[in-house]
Amino acid sequence: MSQKMLDLATIQPGFLGVESAREEMGITVSYWKDVGSINIWKENIDHVEAQKLGRNKWYSSYRIRISKVEREYGIKNFEKI
Repeated sequence: MSQKMLDLATIQPGFLGVESAREEMGITVSYWKDVGSINIWKENIDHVEAQKLGRNKWYSSYRIRISKVEREYGIKNFEKI
């Protein structure tokens, strides 16, 4: 389901990208152009169905945060020095 949602999100207006980590706890962060794009994604019928499955079948709890990224910086090579 996560791959299906990623494929669907990538064709949605305003989608900028996604980052995910899955070890002890699964975390997925999706990036959107603006709140309007987020709201359109939130109302996508396939996404709504995936959320229902998530609540009823896969997750005992979850949290959604909507935040604005003001700045991003770092180094390109993340290998240990």
